[in-house]
Order: sequence, then C-alpha cells, then structure tokens
Amino acid sequence: MNTQNTVHQLKSLKLSGMAKRYEAALALPIHELQDVHSLVAMLTQAEVEHRDHARTQKFLKASRLRYHALPEDVLCNPERGITREQVLRLSDGTFIEKGENVLITGATGCGKSFLACALGRSSCLLGYRTQYFSMNKFLDALTQARLDGTYIKWIKGIANNKLLILDDFGLKALTNDARIALLDILEDRYGNGATIITSQLPIDNWYNFINEPTLADAIMDRLAASAHKIGLSGKSLRIKKNH
Repeated sequence: MNTQNTVHQLKSLKLSGMAKRYEAALALPIHELQDVHSLVAMLTQAEVEHRDHARTQKFLKASRLRYHALPEDVLCNPERGITREQVLRLSDGTFIEKGENVLITGATGCGKSFLACALGRSSCLLGYRTQYFSMNKFLDALTQARLDGTYIKWIKGIANNKLLILDDFGLKALTNDARIALLDILEDRYGNGATIITSQLPIDNWYNFINEPTLADAIMDRLAASAHKIGLSGKSLRIKKNH
C-alpha cells in the first residue's frame, strides 16, 4: 500500500484533519498501530475537530469583534452589577437559540463593549455566525448601502448572522433611514436571532433618543421583549489599566 498516495488523496479531497492524523498514525511503531475500526473512528474524529476549528476561526474573523475577550476575563463583582453566574448563563448560547436580546448599559469605560465581545466570541465558538458593529460604522455602512443600491443585500447579510452586536448605541443621533434600517433588521431577527446592544444611555431613555414615536414603539417592542438587561456600574476599567 502506498501510504503517501493515501495522504495525498485525503488532502485533495480536503480532508486535512484526517490526513494529518493518518500521518501521525503512520509514524507509530507497528505494535502501537490500532485496529482498522479504531483507526477509522480516530480519523473521523480528527476531521470533525479540524472542521469545527476551521469554522470557528472563519466566524471569528468575519465577526470583526472589537476586543479579543473571553467570558472568564469579564470582571464580576457586586460593585460592577454583574455576577459570574450571569456571564456563564449567557455564554452557553441559550439566549441565541431562543432569539432573546441582551441590553448592556453603563457609563463609559465600565466594560460594556468587552462583555459584548466576550459573548460574541462564545457565540463563534458555539458555531453561530456573529457580526459586530460600532454604531458609527453601522451608520456609515448603511449610508454606503443606500448610495450604491445594495441596501436589501446588506440587510439580508446581517440577517444571516445568528448574533448581531451593536456597540455604543445612543452616541450619534439617528437619521430616519437609520431608524427604518434598525426596524428592518430587528423585524428580520425577531424569533430568528439575538441582538446585543450596548449603550451609555439608560434603556428608559432609548425611546426618546429614537425620537420618532411610531418607529420607537416598534423598535423598543422588538428589542425589549424578553431581553436580558445588564446595568454595569463602578469605576472606569480604563482608568485602572492606565495606573
């Protein structure tokens, strides 16, 4: 049997995980070689692990998360208004499957974006397509999509992500196009995906910020229904890092 030819064929079939594990098996002494059934099982598992890893890396790259954040790195204590249990509960992806939103509020520097990105990273690791926008970039992308006639395609692209993160909501006034786009996006996601929004504004102020009663009613209804609300507090984490 030409084992190198087998390795080459596995790679040509894009079974890279299987090929790598097979090469490792070939390097073992004869007395350590496994029976055919165990070998097939091992090669299959290797391919599954390889594809899972490749998919995760693809999702992480496409998500464009602002921070390389992990749930275990989120600072949890009574002063901050968040518990380790809350973070762990949100990290298991159940809220994404249920199509529930997460609304994170607090003063600048308190870790809103870091928490959102940590949950976004967990989402990618769990196999969910995720997309991150700062609101400034979201509004720029919307303007460009309107100008070049790709608005519908842009909206559909966002809808393909199981988790959408909108960071720093409330820093820049919304145009009417932005209000309509936000409603379109939330309408597509209602029951089909989850949205995380971070804001310095308390949730009670969002209605007035949207500043158009009919659209504000519709947007807030889709955002706040069954949402997880986290109000972060405490001193700025950026100040601590600078000392």
